[in-house]
Amino acid sequence: MIRSDTTPERLSGDRAVTHTATGGPDDTAPSAVTTREAILAAAERLYAERGIFGVTHRQVGIAARVGDMSAVTYHFGGKSGLVRAVVRPHLERIDLRCRPLVDRAVESGDVGQWVTCLVRPISEHLAESGGPTWFARFIAQLAVTPGFRDVLNEERLASSVAVAKGLRGCLPELAPDLRDRRNAMARQLIVGNCAEHERRIAADPDHAASWHTNAEELVDAVTAIYLAPVGARSGPDADTAGANREVAP
Repeated sequence: MIRSDTTPERLSGDRAVTHTATGGPDDTAPSAVTTREAILAAAERLYAERGIFGVTHRQVGIAARVGDMSAVTYHFGGKSGLVRAVVRPHLERIDLRCRPLVDRAVESGDVGQWVTCLVRPISEHLAESGGPTWFARFIAQLAVTPGFRDVLNEERLASSVAVAKGLRGCLPELAPDLRDRRNAMARQLIVGNCAEHERRIAADPDHAASWHTNAEELVDAVTAIYLAPVGARSGPDADTAGANREVAP
């Protein structure tokens, strides 16, 4: 009997992944797409719950109900490849939401409008994802994991670069080192707040505030960070503080 080029292999969860005659998964088969999506969804949830280094490829494969434990490595390689594969589709959808907000911020030149570009796209993305989401908590884990903290910067798209440039243009009075520190404060607040809000929604969806309400409050708080006056300080930074003392909302 002549063997066909591809043969289906039945996996748990009543899914089949076609394999080529050489034994490897066939990425062109429709079921391969389903397997990839299942792996990505499982990885995102497990990384959000347990941390990046608290999850193995085998655990991801089991959670994704993939019978072939080599499928995770085949599709994504090592942990870095899998993490980036989880991040990219989210960032692409967030970028699409951010672009019209960037155009609006360019016209206004307002700090609050630029901060809106940082907050609203991810909030709307999570609000419209449907069902429980894990991405905000996944990002929070990523942000504190050595070796993976720079993934978001490396994967960021054009709108993120435009927002960073726009904020610099709105805050010319801030010394570069002070602006960098406030950027870090804003980033930590956005990541932490979104992760905590996502956790609240998962725990009690009927009583948690909406993503829209949370985003409005978060925009106000982050804007306040950037526009906070620079007071006098003692210590080695005192000269820098004095140079920026006139900065006020």
